[in-house]
Amino acid sequence: MNDAITNILVCGIGGQGVMTATEILAEAAIAEGHDAKKTEVAGMAQRGGVVTSHLRFGPKVLSPQIAPGTVHVLLGFEAAEALRWSHYLRPDGLALVNDAHFVPPVVEIGLFDYPEDPIGQMRARGVHTVSFNAAIIARELGDLRLGNTVMLGAIADHLPFSPDVVLRSIEARFARKGEAVVDRNRRAFAAGRAAAQEPVPA
Repeated sequence: MNDAITNILVCGIGGQGVMTATEILAEAAIAEGHDAKKTEVAGMAQRGGVVTSHLRFGPKVLSPQIAPGTVHVLLGFEAAEALRWSHYLRPDGLALVNDAHFVPPVVEIGLFDYPEDPIGQMRARGVHTVSFNAAIIARELGDLRLGNTVMLGAIADHLPFSPDVVLRSIEARFARKGEAVVDRNRRAFAAGRAAAQEPVPA
């Protein structure tokens, strides 16, 4: 990323940790000397509601609001939400998407139809999309709540600073909960980084 300002859009469903993930990314950027600004929740933050967060960081950031077509990385905690916000990506932007389905209440009560293949639709639109199942990865590590840290691992190699900076922010966030919790989050972070690696062309 050569741009002075990096734009990250995080989206998902309430209860997935969208806001916590954005806070940790902002803390990592600030630790690297960046000015960082983020929006609060857009939409309903309660468990199950739609949640989005904008994060911008660089030498000097005047506004947290990201314009459509300018996002460098879209971090989608839920696939249909990633599709819905994919128009915010730059032409050379990247979508990192959890393909586990968490159907929001607006679908369950019939206000919206859930897309049959949201990730397929994103790719058909030409969106550079890397998908993986953060829920399965978290369950394999013994705690579904680790999905948040899996997602942070996924984005860590696509930021203009070392993944270790993000990991240190995660460790600081969970330090008071004890070394066992910190270690589980370290493993979730590593698993997320591995899951978001694209295959090397033959």
